[in-house]
Amino acid sequence: MLDEPELGLHPYAITIITSLIYSASVHTQIILATQSCTFLDYFEPENVIVVEQQQGVSSFKRLEANELSEWLEEYTLSELWEKNVIGGRFCR
Repeated sequence: MLDEPELGLHPYAITIITSLIYSASVHTQIILATQSCTFLDYFEPENVIVVEQQQGVSSFKRLEANELSEWLEEYTLSELWEKNVIGGRFCR
């Protein structure tokens, strides 16, 4: 489990760490927590689980590429997050 692994990294380093994460995920499950719009764009919708909390209870929803297909023709995942289309907290 990695909490905000992209913090403080140069934008190019985010590309490298994402590649390392994908390589390691072939051998083990990796859970990432992020609030970074930029980092989100390195992943596919089916790799993303949005967590929301209401009245102290967390709910988890895996994104489905087919449900977002029309949106993804015009927007990136980060833009959908910013627009609050996929839920979770939006970036400013």
